[in-house]
Amino acid sequence: MVYAHDLKSCFERNVGSSPTPGTNYCKICYTKKMSTITIDDFKKVEIRAGKILTAEKIPDTDKLLRLTVDFAEKDAAGTPAPRQIVSGIASYFPDPRTLVGTTCMFITNLEPRVIRGQESNGMLLAVSDDAGNFSILEPNPSIAPGALAK
Repeated sequence: MVYAHDLKSCFERNVGSSPTPGTNYCKICYTKKMSTITIDDFKKVEIRAGKILTAEKIPDTDKLLRLTVDFAEKDAAGTPAPRQIVSGIASYFPDPRTLVGTTCMFITNLEPRVIRGQESNGMLLAVSDDAGNFSILEPNPSIAPGALAK
């Protein structure tokens, strides 16, 4: 969850006092407070649009999908080089094929990570809430694969 308001203001509004020093969430609304990062830290994150070319459930897992994603990257020979990305979104997509052709946003400069024997070369960005609503982050349809978020 994203911390949605000022902790001190919430306490003052609801209990008439300041929060206990060192607390990291609002005990009134139980919204988690995320730690602050600098703009320089944020600039390190590469967020790009990627078009999902294939999507399939990873056998013997409940939540994982293996995605092949086009970021308009090419290998040394100039051949298109889509990336494999593993994402824990299977419960939201009973038929993963519905994702094929979708352009959405990914973090593309994470270190590769092996998840259940599958190498993942990025992270799909999505949002969810306590009510169970879920959405992948999709740019305007005119945005091409590989476009960098600014």
